[in-house]
Amino acid sequence: MLPNPPKRRTAASARRINGHLARWGPYVRLALTLIVAATAIFTGRDHWRLSRGQYDPFPPSVSGPGRPIDGDSLWVNGNEVRLQGIDAPEGRQTCWRGGEVWKCGEDAYLALARAIGGETVTCDVSQRDVYGRLLARCTAGGRNLNAGMVAAGMAVAYGSYNAEEAAARSARRGLWAGEFDSPAKWRAENKTGR
Repeated sequence: MLPNPPKRRTAASARRINGHLARWGPYVRLALTLIVAATAIFTGRDHWRLSRGQYDPFPPSVSGPGRPIDGDSLWVNGNEVRLQGIDAPEGRQTCWRGGEVWKCGEDAYLALARAIGGETVTCDVSQRDVYGRLLARCTAGGRNLNAGMVAAGMAVAYGSYNAEEAAARSARRGLWAGEFDSPAKWRAENKTGR
């Protein structure tokens, strides 16, 4: 006996399949659109930019609302800016104060946010660093943010602001009120580059 031949699709079965696609197609497209939109919102607008290199051109200055990233870097009008001449604890870095662990990285972030205080940030850019960020001296409301972070003891001098660091150290302000690893040493031990 011969096996049954495969069934052929009829016009009725094709219409049935096309009917399902026509019915569910708009919902599938809507779901995919919502997934893409949610992903774009979740990742944030600042992360869509192409990364810049150290030798790419840079503007002489940037100005606008400032949003801290950590204690020594911030977003200014869509540009990632690194405060030149200072080094603040990394966001996850902890220090010791009064015999207890202190989240000095978080406090450095909050200190920069307070220093900005909702004012417009203006940064005079000198170059890009090896990660493509703008290196700059920034002010907010007439206050020098770079010098202010070091003077408050929430950052260490990194080629500049030695007098501010000496004053913070002698007054035991911020980091100098306890024990801490330099941010550069902490990054090396925790394998973070930025």
